[in-house]
Amino acid sequence: MGNLFSWFSSPVMENSCSEFSTPWREMSWSEREDTLEELRTFTSGNPNVGRLRILLNGPVGAGKSSFINSINNIFQGRPTIFAEADATGGKSFTKKYKTCFIENTDMPGSTYSFAFNDVMGLEGDHGVCTSDIINAMKGHIKEGYKFNPSSPLSQDDSYWYVSPSLEDQAHCLVTVVEANKIAIMNDDTARKLREIRLAANDLDIPHVVVVTKVDEFCPLVKEDLKRVYKCKLLKEKMEQLSSKVGIPMNRILSVKDYHEENILQDNVDELLLNALSQIVDYANEYVKRLAPRNQQSL
Repeated sequence: MGNLFSWFSSPVMENSCSEFSTPWREMSWSEREDTLEELRTFTSGNPNVGRLRILLNGPVGAGKSSFINSINNIFQGRPTIFAEADATGGKSFTKKYKTCFIENTDMPGSTYSFAFNDVMGLEGDHGVCTSDIINAMKGHIKEGYKFNPSSPLSQDDSYWYVSPSLEDQAHCLVTVVEANKIAIMNDDTARKLREIRLAANDLDIPHVVVVTKVDEFCPLVKEDLKRVYKCKLLKEKMEQLSSKVGIPMNRILSVKDYHEENILQDNVDELLLNALSQIVDYANEYVKRLAPRNQQSL
């Protein structure tokens, strides 16, 4: 009943968002084309890694697949259905481990130098096992593996990759969380996210949190997306998330995914590209640190 009461008594439901007089985080709203071009021409800083691997995880319905679709929309210049997403948010729609490559339309048949791995959502006893996410970070899970909520992948399974290279491993862990669900995140989900974060830290893999659906969280932001970093309540919830999961505030980024729009919007793209640019930078810093060393299996 505690979670249910939190939901109905939350400030968002009472429509009481208020603003700071100036943004609490600086954000440029005029760099879309420059950021997009930088990402299009990006190449890995490690000669042994041709493509950065970004591993997504998070609670069911948070918008992992929608985030991938939204990024793909920008690079394709139109709405796309790239990673299937479920509008109900009731159960995890992603059942298999898969890699999503972003096609370079200027060079048919080629893709950009970063890719996303999508996993089943965290949803209590019915979601992905945390050990599967950790093994995916290490590169041990092969493409097409079907997640089993009751039993993680074992080393004698045909989908277990025995000797993953650095390119097979994740180079940045991205946790996707819905803004409206931060306040009602249960202790079990927070514990799992914390466990995954600590494993990433042990592996020196950078970790970023992406907060989605910020427009649905605050009426002021829905009215004008540029007000996202002036919203007092959003900052408060991000601070709560930082405390629950143990991630610094500067690693928590806000986005609005495409879900009902038929045309692309510059402000939506700005937030998405800003987040992706930082994720790619963190991932590239990670592989660059490993460039002088010989590749070793985990």
